Amino acid sequence: MSTIDLRSMTTEELADHLQQQGYPSFRAKQIRQWLDQGVTDFRCMTNLPLSMRETLAAAYTVPGCTIVRKLVSSIDGTVKYLYGLDDGETVESVLMQYKHGWSQCISTQVGCRMGCTFCATGMGGLVRNLSSAEMLSQIETAQRDSGVRVSSVVLMGMGEPLDNYDEVIRFLRLLMEDGGVHIGMRHISLSTCGVVPGILRLMEEKIPLTLSISLHAPNDEIRSRTMPVNRRWPIDQLLDACRRYVAATGRRISFEYAMIDGVNDSDACAAELADRLRGMLCHVNLIPVNSVSGKTQKRSDRRRIERFMEILKKESINVTVRRTLGSDINASCGQLRRQADQQENRKEALP
Repeated sequence: MSTIDLRSMTTEELADHLQQQGYPSFRAKQIRQWLDQGVTDFRCMTNLPLSMRETLAAAYTVPGCTIVRKLVSSIDGTVKYLYGLDDGETVESVLMQYKHGWSQCISTQVGCRMGCTFCATGMGGLVRNLSSAEMLSQIETAQRDSGVRVSSVVLMGMGEPLDNYDEVIRFLRLLMEDGGVHIGMRHISLSTCGVVPGILRLMEEKIPLTLSISLHAPNDEIRSRTMPVNRRWPIDQLLDACRRYVAATGRRISFEYAMIDGVNDSDACAAELADRLRGMLCHVNLIPVNSVSGKTQKRSDRRRIERFMEILKKESINVTVRRTLGSDINASCGQLRRQADQQENRKEALP
């Protein structure tokens, strides 16, 4: 018999569900308090009647994750987790410290179907979507392990958030609930490679998060070579959706731009990018791209990045260079899972 994912329900949804099963609605808050404490075994929820605990244990599940591997940067304390899921799949997450507090980058899918050429995650394709409970568990597990409180979340780990739209929105609703993680939407950043229908759906949600667009190129020719999603939604269509999003929400958009040596980092690219973004409420975040095993792209050198930034600033484009964290532990997502898969494959190949 298949079990029901209880952790992905909001407290209100859980109360309604329990009432339908003949239980008083106040039991929902009791169960939620246990879950917020990290208790996922219904038999340990001692303020519930024994018969109810037995029924819950038989018919419900609480999807979560466990720490399979953990790397800690000796440079800046960044923590990279490889999490194991209930079905044996793995995802990555990164915990980073900033002046404003601890931020966590979480995954929304096992793998990714988007196939960006500079990304390790997409090399194995998409395996499956994560549930909202599995997304939430990444944060809860990191907080319990590290002893710190995560104050901001970035949906920029493995996977394309808008390719798992419904579960991501449900995760955001869970994140806002009192108790537990409880992080406001102004401390959430959602990154997309440019799924235009998802951007327009998100616009209608009226959720005051920060939308980040993985742009990485100033024109279709370069972007289509590095990001296959551009062949479906070209850059003009994407930027039109961004302008509509800004107009509807009043929220500034952040454009992520990975600086790749000899590909998208020329003066001409900077000038073209400035021309495309002129007049939009936005911010450009230049990212020194990480080296990925099996990929040929290399990051632009420091002087080239500074020159690119200088051109954007002269054109009145708000721009910064992302601080590099966890460089000694390959903190960009996808590489740790890939290493684990390769090791497992080698084991299976042994006589």
